[in-house]
Amino acid sequence: MSNIIIKPLLTEKTSALTDKLNRFAFLVNKQSNKVEIKKAIEKLYGVNVSSVNTINHPGKVKTRSTKTSISVGRTNAVKKAIVTLAEGETIDLYANI
Repeated sequence: MSNIIIKPLLTEKTSALTDKLNRFAFLVNKQSNKVEIKKAIEKLYGVNVSSVNTINHPGKVKTRSTKTSISVGRTNAVKKAIVTLAEGETIDLYANI
């Protein structure tokens, strides 16, 4: 279960989702599905999850010019999960910092 959730996403956009709609964003394992993500969140944080939405971001090709040649690389592909909690539930993501 612990290898499904990689880390919570703490950005301005996800903070706005949390404040308005009681939704939280997490980086998750690319092979995990919505049912596994829901079970992992409920076990890890002790909350009731009402829905899970997932987003697959493919890696981007990045190029840069150096003195000798052009260097080509790729960023990592990631999977994000947007988790909506039941009414009245919340997760304190800053408790372990």
